[in-house]
Amino acid sequence: MISTSEFKTGLTIEYDGSIWRIMDFQHVKPGKGAAFVRSKLKNLRTGAIQDKTFRAGEKMETAHIETKEMQYLYENGGNHVFMDTQTYEQLEIPGERIEDELKFMKENMEVEIMMYGHEVLGVELPKKVELKVVETEPGIRGDTTGGGSKSATLETGAVVTVPLFVNVDDMLVINTDEGSYVSRA
Repeated sequence: MISTSEFKTGLTIEYDGSIWRIMDFQHVKPGKGAAFVRSKLKNLRTGAIQDKTFRAGEKMETAHIETKEMQYLYENGGNHVFMDTQTYEQLEIPGERIEDELKFMKENMEVEIMMYGHEVLGVELPKKVELKVVETEPGIRGDTTGGGSKSATLETGAVVTVPLFVNVDDMLVINTDEGSYVSRA
């Protein structure tokens, strides 16, 4: 059991029959009335994000999430196949469960699979990945007042905003949390 006073960003809890990860929290002590904790939670089963308010000192169960390092192999009829790098066991995850992560995953990439017991909750990508630009319009100099930016399509199909100097076939470092350009590789 854990109290709301022990909340930390990234902690996983069981609440309302589901498993939630704490994305953000704030302890509030109003001048009148009891203290409370305002939190932003992500449902690890559905991906939904909700704002919840808890009374100060309220207790709940922590959820013990196990992570396994696996390698993404290929797509097989809507399911995506991953292989455990130690035991060589293969695991299939439905595409709709990892829709957002697929934008930045390419074959043979090492990822972390989050599991609760035997239930697969999702995929945790590395913070930064290197991907190749497959399509972008040429940058035209002189028509900007600031830095200037344009859209680029990556090898996985994701579209990110990049600076004007980025060209087709460039390797880019992408932040997977925000889906944003970091630098050239």
